[in-house]
Amino acid sequence: QVQLVESGGGLVQAGGSLRLSCAASGIIFSTYDMGWYRQAPGKQRESVADITSGGTTHYADSVKGRFTISRDNAKNTVYLQMSSLKPEDTAVYYCNARRYRDDYWGQGTQVTVSS
Repeated sequence: QVQLVESGGGLVQAGGSLRLSCAASGIIFSTYDMGWYRQAPGKQRESVADITSGGTTHYADSVKGRFTISRDNAKNTVYLQMSSLKPEDTAVYYCNARRYRDDYWGQGTQVTVSS
């Protein structure tokens, strides 16, 4: 059974930092591309950052220079370090694991940035 469990969300003031974690089980983690997505109220889910199995990273323009995605294959965990947070970063953040036709999602973790 595949599980992706996010943690690290919470309430933070604008300009602050948070680190999200996503622990995976039930998959060969090192072979999966991993990503972070977010969905704000009334908006569609959007990609925030992703990291391939080979370690190549991509970021949405809105978070470049502020967010960093990384992975620890020994711990089956992907991270999202978020800095200089803005109120518009408020959303539920979801972890995604993808490989060929396999596509798995976590349950999400709430991030709220107050102004």
